[in-house]
Amino acid sequence: MPKIILSPLGSSLDTNDVIFKKNQAFMLAKEELLQKNRANIQRGWGEEYAKRVKAKNKLTAQERIDLLADNKEEILYLNTFVNFGLNFGDDKKTSPNAGVITALAKVDNKWVVIIANENTIASGSWWPNTPQKIIRAQEIALTSGIPVIYLVDCSGLFLPEQSKTYPGKYGAGHIFKMNSLLSNKGIVQIAGVAGDCIAGGGYMPIISDKVFMTESAYMVIAGAALISQAKSQNISSHDIGGAHIHVHISNCADERVPNDEILIEKIKAEIKKLPSSANNYYRGQFLSSPPKYDQSELLGLLPSTPKESYDIRQIIARLIDDSLFYEYDKDSGQEIICGLTKISGLWVGILANCQDLFEHPNNPDKKRPGGILYKEGVSKLSRFSRILNDDGVPMIWLQDVSGFDVGLEAEKQGLLSYGSNLIYGISTYTSPMMTILLRKASGAGYYAMAGMPYDPWLQIATTVSRLAVMEGQTLAVGAFNTKLNADLEKQKILADKIESDMDPYKAAAQMDIDEIVALSELRKYLCSFSEVFYQSTSFRRIKNPRIWSIFDHIA
Repeated sequence: MPKIILSPLGSSLDTNDVIFKKNQAFMLAKEELLQKNRANIQRGWGEEYAKRVKAKNKLTAQERIDLLADNKEEILYLNTFVNFGLNFGDDKKTSPNAGVITALAKVDNKWVVIIANENTIASGSWWPNTPQKIIRAQEIALTSGIPVIYLVDCSGLFLPEQSKTYPGKYGAGHIFKMNSLLSNKGIVQIAGVAGDCIAGGGYMPIISDKVFMTESAYMVIAGAALISQAKSQNISSHDIGGAHIHVHISNCADERVPNDEILIEKIKAEIKKLPSSANNYYRGQFLSSPPKYDQSELLGLLPSTPKESYDIRQIIARLIDDSLFYEYDKDSGQEIICGLTKISGLWVGILANCQDLFEHPNNPDKKRPGGILYKEGVSKLSRFSRILNDDGVPMIWLQDVSGFDVGLEAEKQGLLSYGSNLIYGISTYTSPMMTILLRKASGAGYYAMAGMPYDPWLQIATTVSRLAVMEGQTLAVGAFNTKLNADLEKQKILADKIESDMDPYKAAAQMDIDEIVALSELRKYLCSFSEVFYQSTSFRRIKNPRIWSIFDHIA
């Protein structure tokens, strides 16, 4: 009977090496800025607004999430930097977190998606990009089949910017379509209404399987201010749609609870009723094991400049269980590494760019730089990813790619066709994919390595990720190549603009990536990916490893 033999990957490092120290210092500064930016966002509109929430005997959104999760240290946040650096309205208001916190967390040892209105920011209003952020979190649940928990405390649209929130295909109304699609697919949705729940905020909980309301909460199509103006009725929003109305009369909610703390306990009790995670079943006799090598060493491995090379195998060795790996077709397409491994004790496939210089397969006297997609590597990616899809194995794409090869040789080899073959695959696969932008994500290589347009379950980036069609100077030369001498100043302006556009915070602000993460957090996100997709025994197909298609390709 065939068997996959995992072999040791990576080696010990000299952490006193000058280059290691330089990289480490550079990355530490980048990640300190990341933590500072996160802390500023987590404060919402500040202590004054948190006190207003407390004065109403309510918890803040962050406190609710912390109370709900099994371990608040293991919460994985999503799209934290949406609207980062943007201002709205005539008085230039900020919307940290786009007014809603979205996260992955374990509740009763099961992964769930949490969507919580940020009630310290304009009473949980929906800003530009708030609906898109909620929809993205719902997509993550829809793709993986894990429960969604809504912690609702929302006063409706931020009206001065309603034109950017209300009408579009992925505007506020699409949230309710996603509610419906999740319900239609049998994915559990639980809503805890713990405050204002007006207009769109009122519609969002209704399709949930369970709706709990606190005594201080209300759900209304229109609040008291609008009603009094439209119908001359002097009543409060609680009179119109409080828990006593929706639990006992309208049947729009299932149960009323005295406060936020009991609300969270009720939600946790509902999750406890669901089937337990199948992770241990799929792990078999093998449990999750940490990498053999210290993950903190990733700080010294990833270079401080985009042109320096590094050993991707050393990176992988610090992310996978026991640093054990089976490499597929090692001798061809050496600019790509593909292989099988375990993360959190569960089988996954890894597809990654290599950065070294490699021998040209048809000319031993020539070298080819890594980080570029050549015919041989693209062919290997296509073959291996199809095997993973056929066997139901989750795929992790580690991107550090400058694009496809160019020139006469590439065109004569039909690289366009090889690339189209790979694009067709990632467009049609049913096995889950996750993409990590380690550093460069450029050209069509970004697409071919399962970039965001191809619907990975998550796409995360490091603090040095650079997402753009090409490097700034290269793009500027291409744009002004017919009159370089006459337009050197314009060339520099364009190069500087492209460089600023490549900043990962800009990509995160406009939702081109799902989160910027510290290198020490990469394994946490990878573990969540593998555990989420092995959690259910019936949501997707996972083939018995004894009958994997990969055995057809092993001599």
